[in-house]
Amino acid sequence: MSNSLKGKTAAITGAASGIGLACARQLLAEGAKVALVDRDEIALRKVCADLGENAFPVVTDLMNPDSISEMLPQILDEAGGLHIFHANAGAYVGGDILEGDPDQWDQVLNLNINAAFRSVRAVLPHMVQQNAGDVIMTSSVAGVIPVVWEPIYTASKHAVQAFTHTVRRQMSKHGVRVGAILPGPVVTALLDDWPKAKMDQALAEGSLMQPQEVADCVVFMLTRPKNVTIRDLVLLPNAVDL
Repeated sequence: MSNSLKGKTAAITGAASGIGLACARQLLAEGAKVALVDRDEIALRKVCADLGENAFPVVTDLMNPDSISEMLPQILDEAGGLHIFHANAGAYVGGDILEGDPDQWDQVLNLNINAAFRSVRAVLPHMVQQNAGDVIMTSSVAGVIPVVWEPIYTASKHAVQAFTHTVRRQMSKHGVRVGAILPGPVVTALLDDWPKAKMDQALAEGSLMQPQEVADCVVFMLTRPKNVTIRDLVLLPNAVDL
């Protein structure tokens, strides 16, 4: 038997597009209220207007610690509670290490690791106080299988995996479930730096997934009975040989 999401309130970072937006749509369809968290205020307010009265914009710059500190009060003020937190925002960089830009690496590592961890820390006391909650981290198959052409991104997602499962074990006694969704390649803005020929080939071969397919799996994780935690859920396009 699955648990209903009706009456629950969720917050999703990086929710103005891609996986975050797809998850917001799916959670709304399941009866939840959703606070969409993103730094792009214009895009955020537009998508919330399109999604309806149960979608709330929470403008937050995850690279700014002060902005993260203001995130939870805004969520509670806008949505009236918080039962689900999806730390989804992230960035991607790939390529040969010898040709990489360490300044770009810093941006990716700060968002994928420091900002993600800080955002989770910001909401955990609320969940512990209510003795219930779900935290989902958007990781990647690169978090468990080192991908040779993306050493920096792979390293960041390995860090996400380590954080997810240490925090999961700490939070279980407080009634808070923590798990990771680990997709393979998904059509999102994270792949904007892929060469067009590579993108066209991947789409033709069926080696890319759509964000909605990830959102379906996130809902599955959240609706399991409370005595069950989906620790890791890996999903891959059939044409990806990993």
